[in-house]
This record gives sequence, C-alpha cells and structure tokens, in this order.
Amino acid sequence: MSPTGGVLTAAASGAGSSVVRCLLRATDTAVRAAGGSGDEPPVTISRDPAREAARRELSKRMYHENDPGLIQRALNAFWDLLDKLFGTAAAATPGGAVGLFAVILFAILVLTALWWRLGTPRRQAASATALFDDRPRSAAEHRATAEAHAAQGHWNQAVQERMRAVVRSLEERTLLDARPGRTADEAAAEAGRALPAHTDRLRASAREFDDVTYGGRTATREAYHRLTELDHDLERTRPAHADSSAGTSHGTREGAAE
Repeated sequence: MSPTGGVLTAAASGAGSSVVRCLLRATDTAVRAAGGSGDEPPVTISRDPAREAARRELSKRMYHENDPGLIQRALNAFWDLLDKLFGTAAAATPGGAVGLFAVILFAILVLTALWWRLGTPRRQAASATALFDDRPRSAAEHRATAEAHAAQGHWNQAVQERMRAVVRSLEERTLLDARPGRTADEAAAEAGRALPAHTDRLRASAREFDDVTYGGRTATREAYHRLTELDHDLERTRPAHADSSAGTSHGTREGAAE
C-alpha cells in the first residue's frame, strides 16, 4: 500500500468517516491514473492533477447515495443558524445561557400578563357592529334573558343582554331615539347627555360590552352586577331636560302669581 493510502486509511479508522474512505478511494484512483498501483512504490504526482482526479472520483453517484435530501439539508442549515444565534445571544447576555433563558422566560410572562389584562386586540371594524343583532325585543325581554344566562353562570351572554336591556329601556322612555345600527359606545354617549350623572358608568358598561363581544374577554359576576345596578339606577333617574323643564314651569307659575 502506498504511504498516501496508509495515512488516509488510518484517518478513516480513527474518525469512522465515509468521506475519508471516499477520499482514500479517489486518491488510489488518482495514483493508478498516474501510473502507479497499490503493489508498486508510490508515484509522486503534483497537487493539481491529484485534486482533479479526486474530484472526478468523488463526483460519481455511488458516493452520494446516502447524502441527506434537500429538506434535511435545509433543516440542518436552520438548526446550525439557530445554534449560532443562540450562542451569540448567550455570550452577550450576563449569565450566559442561564441569563438568556431567564430573559426569554420574563418576556413570555410579560406578554402573557398583557394578553390576560388587555385581551385579544379588537379590529376597528368590529367596534362599529350594531348593538342589536336580532329581532326587536323589549327591555323586559332582554332583562329576562340576561337573568336566565346569569342563573347558569353564562356571564358573557348575561352582560350582553343586560346592556341591551339598558339601551332598550332608554329608547322606550324616549331618552334615546330607536335607531337601528346604534353601537354600545354611541348609545352610552347619547344617554350620557340626557343622564349626565351616569355618564362614566354608561361608558364603562359600553366598554365592558365591547370587550366581551368583540375583544375576546370573559365577563365576570361582578361586571354583570355592576351593569344590573346601573340598569336599576337609570330607571329611577329623571333626565336632565325634564328637571330643567319642571324648574322653568314652576318659576313661571310663581311669576304669574306675583
């Protein structure tokens, strides 16, 4: 065996690499092509012819039968890139890999807390959806439906129906015009002008309705009770224009009496 073949054979035995074995065979082929054989003294050839002979030998299909496919090569490249990025980030983070893991875990916790607090972001178009989406029903019917949902612990539906009862009640009292397509926010803004003492609670209830209906939030028992109390308070509240009209009428009668 030639010295070249002996060195490569030792490398193949130590590393167990099929690539080295391929190089061994290609080198032997290059030696034979240059005029030598495995039983004869080694033939000294220049570097370029030996490299070209090895390249031609290694280009044969038999050496590539077990090569990984395109998908496997892409996955290997991806994992190599990910490993390099992780290594670079770990080297730049105090504490190394442990510190990087702590930073990632903290970021996940922050995002989870924000999602829990704010809910799924609402699309702008969703907030313009009409408050009432089925056949017209009275305030009493909406209240009865809300109570039925609350009795079963269905707080989302209970909040929705109670908000509809509030708006329908204001329409029945002519404090709001019966206008199809009105949103909860619009109803709260208009009702706040007639009942200014409840403006903030009306707006908060409208936001609660939107969060539950369009924002993916889950309503609670407390939210339903707040809305129920608002509904009762609104029924007992006289509109601002009625108070002012009564005051004006009373002043007119007093002036006439004098």
